[in-house]
Amino acid sequence: MTLMTSEFTQEFIRNPAGLRENPALVLNADFRPLSYFPLSIWRWQEAVKAAYLDRVTIVAEYERTVHSPSVEIRIPSVIVLKDYVKPAQTTAFTRFNLFLRDEFTCQYCGSRGDMTFDHVVPRSRGGKTTWQNVVASCGPCNLRKGARSLRQASMKLRRTPMQPSANQLLNAGRKFPPNHLHDSWMDFLYWDAELEA
Repeated sequence: MTLMTSEFTQEFIRNPAGLRENPALVLNADFRPLSYFPLSIWRWQEAVKAAYLDRVTIVAEYERTVHSPSVEIRIPSVIVLKDYVKPAQTTAFTRFNLFLRDEFTCQYCGSRGDMTFDHVVPRSRGGKTTWQNVVASCGPCNLRKGARSLRQASMKLRRTPMQPSANQLLNAGRKFPPNHLHDSWMDFLYWDAELEA
């Protein structure tokens, strides 16, 4: 018995299927995702539990089933919350949200990739760490600008930095789909896409 438990534990740790396989897309009661980036998904175990507790409605399922001694259920692929969750009205000033606002693009040269952030008006010159004074920047542009003003560095911003609304960040997140999108999710993720004739 100890040997079986040990083998099961090792296999489970090596292959934690619940973390990677069959995630459920979580929609608000208005059938829109709670968030796009990161995409609002739950592990299949959480989705099954929420369905069992009657907190969600299942609108799409995977072919795979799970069962207890008395119940068998197909794993949910899309679930809708029964109670509406009011979206946030304000946006937290975080590094991630800053990069999302700037679409992971250097605001000086337009490159993508490894990003850092830069104070438009350097802190050494009284610049504050605010939405209006911090932009995403690639390393080379950040080094080039240093503690100088834009004029001194002969650099220009691609866009004037501003505080985004929660809705603007939500829309920006839609431009960055995750690596895995199940076919059953598509009708709920891109409802404003042009329909094929």
